[in-house]
Amino acid sequence: MERHTLIDENSEFDAVILAAGDFPRGTAAKGILTKTRPLIVCDSALEEIVEYNSRQTEEHQLTPAAVVGDGDSLSPTLMERYHAIWHHISEQEYNDLTKATRFAIENYHPKTVAYVGATGKREDHTLGNISLMAFYLRELGIRPTLITDYGWFTPAKDTATFESFPRQQVSIFNVSCKHLEGIGFRWNPYTYSELWQGTLNEATGNEFTIKSDGEFIIYQTFEPK
Repeated sequence: MERHTLIDENSEFDAVILAAGDFPRGTAAKGILTKTRPLIVCDSALEEIVEYNSRQTEEHQLTPAAVVGDGDSLSPTLMERYHAIWHHISEQEYNDLTKATRFAIENYHPKTVAYVGATGKREDHTLGNISLMAFYLRELGIRPTLITDYGWFTPAKDTATFESFPRQQVSIFNVSCKHLEGIGFRWNPYTYSELWQGTLNEATGNEFTIKSDGEFIIYQTFEPK
């Protein structure tokens, strides 16, 4: 049975990928971004890195290991400035987040990957990026976690236990389960047929468990209600 720990600024990952949504400002997301190496940057997020570094002392600046994407959001100036770590991938079947993920797997072989800056700005991108977490778990063989300023998304399958705390807000998104149940919740989970049905639940103690026959995505907040 899988067990998932709480996420905070000291959580450790094998790699971190910065997407081009809202730049991380929450304690956990920003802490993971600044401490985790290697840092892989989607090309459209590179301007955010440059702006962030302009406000930091040299020792606190972010140093990407690679910038990955199709280049459609990258200015010629930045492309030239970062040419040594710029990796152009022109195919359009996958988005830049997936291109960065595949690059990380091929070059750094991570087992756990943190995603930050993957929500905000574009709602369609946000929904796509969240759903990709289940795809990465299933198809790419990594354990991804998408971290926002308010909480985090964790894909899982079958039976899994999650560390929590009383009154932590939890949402459950059914991806492929034909049977789903859980313990440790204010309201008993069931086999949801709509995405909204599993939202706005609440943990009652220091852990909760989902028992299922498929894939699902859990969202947990950093703060209790």
